[in-house]
Amino acid sequence: MQHNLPTNAPTKCTLTTTDVDQQADNLTNWQQKYDQVSDGCFYGCIDEVAFNDLQVFKEFTQRALRQQCKVWPNALWLGIPAHSQQSKINGLSIAENQLMCRPSDCNFELITPEQFNIYGMVINQDALQQIAQQQGLSLLGITNQGSPRITTSHQAVIRARQCIEQVIYAHGCGASAALQHDILLNLVLQLLQSKQPQQKVTPSYKHRKLVVDRAKEFIVNHPDNVVTITQLCEFTYVCRRTLQYSFETILGINPLRFLRITRLNQIRRELSDPQINKPIATVAANWGFWHPGQFAKDYKQLFGENPSQTLKRAQLFGRENL
Repeated sequence: MQHNLPTNAPTKCTLTTTDVDQQADNLTNWQQKYDQVSDGCFYGCIDEVAFNDLQVFKEFTQRALRQQCKVWPNALWLGIPAHSQQSKINGLSIAENQLMCRPSDCNFELITPEQFNIYGMVINQDALQQIAQQQGLSLLGITNQGSPRITTSHQAVIRARQCIEQVIYAHGCGASAALQHDILLNLVLQLLQSKQPQQKVTPSYKHRKLVVDRAKEFIVNHPDNVVTITQLCEFTYVCRRTLQYSFETILGINPLRFLRITRLNQIRRELSDPQINKPIATVAANWGFWHPGQFAKDYKQLFGENPSQTLKRAQLFGRENL
């Protein structure tokens, strides 16, 4: 069924890419860093509709990712997986009757599977509070750094997906931009006012999350060192088994693979820099890959291309922009 596009409809933008870092940059005004976790060439797409104080989008990512995210200032983000796909926010799994919620004053981490679709809404907090006051609603405790998960009904989650789909792909079924804006604002309010049962986490969650966070802190603070599992165990004060359980619970991968893919993603970022002036072997060795043949094999397995292809594309991009 065709819908007439309102003359004052908000602008829809569609961006596609085969570069995981470009995917992270394509979401307007977000601060993000994506690490590819599963093997193969990457493809991503974002369909986005933006109002002055409200952003709504659908994002597709072909490969499993570890996403480090922060939304634009003075805003609140709601995230709704498109299907019952296993995903995590800050190490917590998202159930069919749950959505994700984070304000702009805190970073968060998403672990997403292959072939992943997610709907997102970002709303200016002042605008949200204003409409809540007009309707006599209180959002205290919602727009701060509370739980990253909101529990509602499965039906409410389905209706939210349908509403966002209509705005993005059916132009609000012909509704004016102002009406679409109000519909989305009220959708946000309805989801935030959903009855929220006690959020349950396993007794070991906090400890395992702390172990992983400390391990990641150590890795970030030693960018020029080849970090070992023994060092991580010493820094986090846990044995190898506890370190492994913690990583598998929070991130879904073991610490050895986490170290490997983190280093490979960092190498890819260096090779993607048009200003790079180092040989590939030197970049790889700086990140602990001393055997060129094994490094090239690991790199191609993860990204679906040889490191030389990444480098050539970056150099070509640099020449085109001179």
